[in-house]
Amino acid sequence: MAHDHEHGHDDRNLHRVVAALCLTGAFMVVEVVGGLLSGSLALLADAGHMLTDTMALALAAAAFRVSKRPPNARLSFGYQRFQILAAFVNGLSLLLIVGWILFEAVMRFIEPKPVAGPLMLAVAAAGLLVNVAAFVILHGGDRENLNIRGAVLHVAGDLLGSVAAIVAALIIISTGWLPIDPLLSVAVALLILRSAWVLVRRSAHVLLEGSPEWLNVDDMQSQLVAAVPDVDGIHHVHVWGLTPQDLMLTMHVRLRRDTRNPTAVIRQVKALLERDFGIGHSTIETEVDECADHASAVSDRPA
Repeated sequence: MAHDHEHGHDDRNLHRVVAALCLTGAFMVVEVVGGLLSGSLALLADAGHMLTDTMALALAAAAFRVSKRPPNARLSFGYQRFQILAAFVNGLSLLLIVGWILFEAVMRFIEPKPVAGPLMLAVAAAGLLVNVAAFVILHGGDRENLNIRGAVLHVAGDLLGSVAAIVAALIIISTGWLPIDPLLSVAVALLILRSAWVLVRRSAHVLLEGSPEWLNVDDMQSQLVAAVPDVDGIHHVHVWGLTPQDLMLTMHVRLRRDTRNPTAVIRQVKALLERDFGIGHSTIETEVDECADHASAVSDRPA
């Protein structure tokens, strides 16, 4: 049932991503043309961001489709990790966009170019409406899903870019001060940079099979030893996730010598892992005397 529930979430997430993809892809063409005709870096930066968004949303949609494929002999855990790969690539693409915007802004500061304020304002205002619609669609998805999170960050960056372009256009129309165009582009780029770095760091942590950031493994071991009377010690604990929502664990559990039903004890440990820590897939090796792996070097950590 949990597996079906997860697929139901993915189906809804996929529909949201496809809807945002259609909106973003269609308006990207308009913004590219508007940026070229008006000469605005803010519009071109936002258009470049929307181009990457279109590719990022397409990648996110593909990730949701691929991740639903069943496990096979070569990929025994299935394709869930593809979503994390998509999030990682999306984060890297955001960092590249930031670099491009900053480079172009420096060039504009050195050699200002004329900007058609009214055309820039019209395109930016239309872009804001499109980005708000796409943001609302994606924001209603699963916020803990890194794939959705990456897509939301891309669209949020576009939304900020549209706001910056509108402000720049109004200032250019009213004062004629051209440096505001690259100046606001830099401000948006720095905001995107922070979010992009968080996304890259989180997705890389999952790809490197790091433990969940919220989980204290020592505390978890102590709680399990205290809660299950027949457990004498726990060691060789490894916790990671195919995705942040799909956690996995392997560990060794040393049982007391007088344990009558080891299987019942392990079932109790598994139930506690799922109930208290959200770990639905656990592989547990039981021991009575010595650990089969480097017995002399192992030290249990009882509560």
